Amino acid sequence: VSTLYTYAENWRAYKAQIAAQYSGARLKVASSPPAFTFGQTNRSPAFLSNFPLGKVPAYQGDDGFCLFESNAIAHYLSNDALRGSTPQTSAQVLQWVSFADSEVIPPASAWVFPTLGIMQFNKQATEQAKEEVKRVLAVLNQHLNTRTFLVEERVSLADITVVCSLLWLYKQVLEPAFRQPYPNVNRWFVTCINQPQFKAVLGEVKLCEKMAQFDAKKFAEIQPKKETLSKKEKGGKDEKKKEEKKAAPPAEELDECEAALASEPKTKDPFAHLPKSSFVMDEFKRKYSNEDTLTVAVPHFWENFDREGYSIWYGEYRFPEELAMTFMSCNLITGMFQRLDKLRKNAFASVILFGTNNNSSISGIWVFRGQDLAFNLSEDWQIDYESYSWRKLDVDSEECKTMVKEYFAWEGEFKHVGKPFNQGKIFK
Repeated sequence: VSTLYTYAENWRAYKAQIAAQYSGARLKVASSPPAFTFGQTNRSPAFLSNFPLGKVPAYQGDDGFCLFESNAIAHYLSNDALRGSTPQTSAQVLQWVSFADSEVIPPASAWVFPTLGIMQFNKQATEQAKEEVKRVLAVLNQHLNTRTFLVEERVSLADITVVCSLLWLYKQVLEPAFRQPYPNVNRWFVTCINQPQFKAVLGEVKLCEKMAQFDAKKFAEIQPKKETLSKKEKGGKDEKKKEEKKAAPPAEELDECEAALASEPKTKDPFAHLPKSSFVMDEFKRKYSNEDTLTVAVPHFWENFDREGYSIWYGEYRFPEELAMTFMSCNLITGMFQRLDKLRKNAFASVILFGTNNNSSISGIWVFRGQDLAFNLSEDWQIDYESYSWRKLDVDSEECKTMVKEYFAWEGEFKHVGKPFNQGKIFK
């Protein structure tokens, strides 16, 4: 499987991830320790020998093929439908990809970064950035007046790239009053982020309700204390020149911003937005660990299960033909469980390996907090889940009742599998 190295929540990496969702390219995202530690992994000699700039996202194919620069990676992971199927449409796609880089990103960064506390606020630069963003949105609005998408009548790399470059703007500063004059852009943006392929990578995108302002406190925490000017240097004309110089952030400063973005503490509970649930997961896990599964744990599960607060999913490994020795297949399951450690509080799973060496399959039943696939709530949980196909089960169906019973107890007919039980692993 090919690997994309990046830090968590990197909008540049999202381009490649969404493209892969559309094209079906298999991609492992290494965005957290031990697979990738921003500032360490990308400074190591091994990494620099493949990616001399030490920047992320960086892509390494399972054949050793390496690429840096997010647009090149996204292009490589796309299919012809995304790249544009004729010379004209592929040139139009390239046009919008370049537009995102040269027209959207500079003003977006100048306006948004200070609100994240990762760049000093400069009134002149921010006002200028706002005007440039208005101009960009007006151009897009006009173009989308008669179109659903940017190029042809379906999603292309043009839409993926421009959406990702607008993401921070829509999340941080484009409050309803500011975005109201651009209805076509808003419609298109919301249409894109609600496509399943976008959602699988971005999760739920909450549009800004109130324009974020400069966060001086956060800025002071993040920035290394810069030496203050000595009194002698503070002279009228010099000071004015310095102000003018500061108005446009230099490229190096944006690199500092990348580093600051990467080091932002991501401690927010991914389930914080959900209402409290009556189902006490820990209590069920205790019953499951200490008492009989069929006579105590399963009945307890159904008596207390909260269908509003939790959902039940069936996950099946998508590449059974690649499974060789059963012990290696078991390591696949164990590795996934280890990487999902922070999900334990809000999930339970029984995953089973069926069959024998060179003829096996992996599938399991997962119980998650909320109604959506929990992996989308945190980038740290996304390394393995794309290797599985996921299906939400109807809690009231006989199929669900049978699967819960069989997978929790590790015994039964497992009619849908067609291979004998080999061994199981519990995520709790």
